[in-house]
Amino acid sequence: MAGHSKWANIKHKKAKEDAKRGKVFTKIIRELVSATKQGDPDPDANPRLRAAVEKALSANMTKDTINRAIERGAGNTDGGEMEEITYEGYGLGGVAVLVETMTDNVNRTVGEVRHAFTKHGGNLGTSGSVAYLFEKRGEIVFDDVSLEDELMLTALDAGATDILNDGESLLVITEPEQFGMVKDALNEAGLNSVHAEVTMSPTTTADIDTVDDAQTVLKMIDMLEDLDDVQEVYTNLNVSDDIMANLES
Repeated sequence: MAGHSKWANIKHKKAKEDAKRGKVFTKIIRELVSATKQGDPDPDANPRLRAAVEKALSANMTKDTINRAIERGAGNTDGGEMEEITYEGYGLGGVAVLVETMTDNVNRTVGEVRHAFTKHGGNLGTSGSVAYLFEKRGEIVFDDVSLEDELMLTALDAGATDILNDGESLLVITEPEQFGMVKDALNEAGLNSVHAEVTMSPTTTADIDTVDDAQTVLKMIDMLEDLDDVQEVYTNLNVSDDIMANLES
């Protein structure tokens, strides 16, 4: 059940907490602007923009704010050009980490990213060192497992590739290009998700055996996410139920 590990649950919880603080809005707006600049301003004709819109809606961003960001991207009025760079590295316990950035100063960004890794016992790797451990896919999460039969019928018919049930939630998986189509079909069927995004999902996970190591890796991820130039952080972190309980206490 790669990609639907304990880390996925932590990630979704963190996303909700960050959204409440407004922490992620700036990053989402930047992605909306960039996706619009590089493609069609119509989300239905631009899969990357559609995914950004769904992420914005999952974070409770208002439609007016989303539309203003799209208009800004379409008008190309966002100032200087931003370069998109993905950094790869490892944290404690061999945890693989992908860091997607959008920057107007590469030297500043790589220095800040490297510092976050080394400060927490990790190391920044070379291009391709961990990317092969992840796959790009759409993920649509539901917190009501009783919907499984209805979800399966609707989602698979709309083009989803799989549906996973971990006993607490349901995960609908799609190809990136089919994400919007499947999401629309689910919405039209009255099936509303609690989280939806196109993400880099780990194909294998790295287990963390101690609370201290888990906390260190999470602090590293938090530090990376707090960097202004960082858009997304992906990891294959997996923790046991016992460690999870300690982290949540």
